[in-house]
Amino acid sequence: VTRRERAPIIVAYFHPFADLTHTIRARDSRVTAKVSDLLREAPLPVLQAVARLLWSRLLKQKSSADDQRLYRQFAAQADVQAEVEQSRRQREAKPPANPSGKVYDLRRWFARLNQRYFKYALPRPSLGWSLRPTKRLLGHHDYAHQAIVISCTLDDASVPPYVVEFLLYHEMLHLKHPVEHKGTRRCVHTPEFRADEKLFPHLEEAKRLLRHLS
Repeated sequence: VTRRERAPIIVAYFHPFADLTHTIRARDSRVTAKVSDLLREAPLPVLQAVARLLWSRLLKQKSSADDQRLYRQFAAQADVQAEVEQSRRQREAKPPANPSGKVYDLRRWFARLNQRYFKYALPRPSLGWSLRPTKRLLGHHDYAHQAIVISCTLDDASVPPYVVEFLLYHEMLHLKHPVEHKGTRRCVHTPEFRADEKLFPHLEEAKRLLRHLS
């Protein structure tokens, strides 16, 4: 800052985001940083790392690898992830999803798959088609809200039934095999998960078509 320039006013505070969201923006001579209040009890080095990461983002500069690693290690801890999921359940409204598509009914597929592969052991989560067509993310299991959402892109007569069946089966496996925490690592697809996934008879064909669609 030169003598002719005014030092910016920096305002930083904890904000009740639903998850580990942190933002920073500059307007006129004021810089405002919002840090998720889920970090209130975080160690000082983690908060300092977040501050530097946000400042790098504001200046569009490459952030420190050490800061990135420190923050990722903290965020990946099991107790932190549990707090994030609880926060999302309480703060993040989940729009109701419609499981009855134009072509495929997810409730019927879930019942068939639950019988065939899980012997009715899985409780049925909230099921629904996405509100908008998507390409990059064709399906996901929301741990916080216990919901499975499939992209409405696949609710089309041109999409073979086994593709929808496999994608739903894959997301159902997340109900059977929750995320495991190994140190600071989160293991989403465990060896047990992958072994069960291979039980699907049209695995390779379904994956190949999904790659094409995405």
